[in-house]
Amino acid sequence: MDIRWQGEPGFPSPEAWNEFVSTCPHGHLLQSWQWGEFKGRFGWRPMRAVVLSEDGRIRAAGQLLLRRLPYRSLAYVPRGPACEPADGDALRLLLDALHNAARRQGAIALKVEPPWPDGAAAAAWWTGRGFRPSPQTIQPRRTIIVDLLPDEEAILAQMKPKWRYNIRLAARKEVTVRHGSAEDLPTFYSLMQETSRRDGFAIHVPAYYEAGYRLFAPDRVALLIAEYRGEPLAALMAFSCGRQAVYMWGASSDRERPRMPNHLLQWEAMRWARERGCAEYDLWGIPDVEPGSPSAGLAGVERFKAGFGGRDTRYVGAFDYVYSPLVYWAFTRLWARRRAAARRAQAREEGAAEEPGEAAPA
Repeated sequence: MDIRWQGEPGFPSPEAWNEFVSTCPHGHLLQSWQWGEFKGRFGWRPMRAVVLSEDGRIRAAGQLLLRRLPYRSLAYVPRGPACEPADGDALRLLLDALHNAARRQGAIALKVEPPWPDGAAAAAWWTGRGFRPSPQTIQPRRTIIVDLLPDEEAILAQMKPKWRYNIRLAARKEVTVRHGSAEDLPTFYSLMQETSRRDGFAIHVPAYYEAGYRLFAPDRVALLIAEYRGEPLAALMAFSCGRQAVYMWGASSDRERPRMPNHLLQWEAMRWARERGCAEYDLWGIPDVEPGSPSAGLAGVERFKAGFGGRDTRYVGAFDYVYSPLVYWAFTRLWARRRAAARRAQAREEGAAEEPGEAAPA
């Protein structure tokens, strides 16, 4: 086996990288090539490494994101690395390479958030290699994933009766859902602004959502807009990676809410994902079960997402390998204070929305 970094001879093409990530049992959208390019436009620098077998096949891949901090940097592997955990030799070789790169870049720590199911064995794998469990997660630790393998009637049947009713009610009340294009991005952002004002959360600049859409267009992103007689009521953006589609950003208007546009919107996103060949639809984040979780105060979001009948999924969490203990100590306390302030603001708004606002992964 051998390590290759992006830019070195023999490094796979972006297409080969995505093919591996999308078919790997623990691959994820956030390890896709486009996601690295996307985050590279907004304060992160992507670095990519692969472990190649003697015949040139990819056995493990890691997309490392670097962010400058005052005097130092943070190295982060979102929802990765992409590797079969049973292939321990390849994963260890990849982690050694990521450590070396992170140290050279002056990182205070290497943070990983693998998409591994929660469990003692999974946690022990990381702690046994010098990582420590971190309460500072960046991605949602807990989510709801809808199984898309059954036919449409069976998927509807697994939802709560009220959710099936609302989907059909929206259609009866003349709500329609269409696939948008880049020309609809201003409409999407206007709805994001309205949701932000109503529900009290921050949103990104318009260029952020535009970049996300354009980098994944035309085949791996859906911009769906729910309308009533031509008036936009709600919109969402979902992305696909291999067997999974992910609902990433969503927004809704205060107008015509009794027509239930958000229920129909999510259903049409699931139908789009099935047409793309996806087996799962990730509703992207519900409150974690641990006290003090950063997602505290999102009970309304959980009720909305749980109504679609998916399985409650919890990941093993975040792990940090610390290189500079004193700087890391100061950084984590600053992070904790900011998260606490965000939770207090979120708690003030709890109950304002029974439907999801935006999730902003890093």
